[in-house]
Amino acid sequence: MKTILLKFAGPMQSWGTDSHFETRHTDLYPSKSAVIGLIGAALGIRRDDKSISELDVLKFAVRVDREGSLLKDYHIARKYKPTGELERNYVTERYYLEDAVFVVAISHEDDNFIEKIYEALKRPYFQMFLGRRSVPVSADFILGIFDAGIKDTLEKCEWQAADYYKKRYRDKFKKSLDVYGDKGIFDNVYREILRQDRVISFSKSNRQFSFRYEEHTKVAVENNMFEVKDTDHNIFDLVGE
Repeated sequence: MKTILLKFAGPMQSWGTDSHFETRHTDLYPSKSAVIGLIGAALGIRRDDKSISELDVLKFAVRVDREGSLLKDYHIARKYKPTGELERNYVTERYYLEDAVFVVAISHEDDNFIEKIYEALKRPYFQMFLGRRSVPVSADFILGIFDAGIKDTLEKCEWQAADYYKKRYRDKFKKSLDVYGDKGIFDNVYREILRQDRVISFSKSNRQFSFRYEEHTKVAVENNMFEVKDTDHNIFDLVGE
């Protein structure tokens, strides 16, 4: 079994699973439907192509290497009449995650299938985004393809947060990170979540998503910014003779 690791990082990203009309929410970590949409774009699958749902068979997990801060963007969209006159303004609220870092794992028992996806991600047919068209993927988006399952690959993957962020935890040799994934991937599970991000259709006229079970666990990663505190000293050395 092979696993692809992707790094979702940047100033902003957005992962909504229940957005409607003028309010566009974001979840606190990427959804499986968004990742399938990104892979579909790389493969050249169009929105109205029903074959996009075939990607639901992929095993999916995401590790939260750095939690993002919530940002609300005050946004105005204008609607014009056929004559060119302004009909009305739409005031929308769009939410983003700032400075978040995620490691996304994609796997399948068919190695050829995974390798095909990996090659498409390196040479995408359509532009790939981090949830919104205004947020393209970063240059270090692809971390690699590995000969192991999702669990082992995420446990061995280095902590992807920036060094300045890791220094906040310099007193910890290992940092515990949240991981969310498809049911059945992990052994020690803290809770089970029902999430509406299983793709049925991305069609603009008939978007459909069903529910899937997602499990929450944690993995510990080493902190290369760890500093050992020097507690081996004699207070009387400061007194002098």
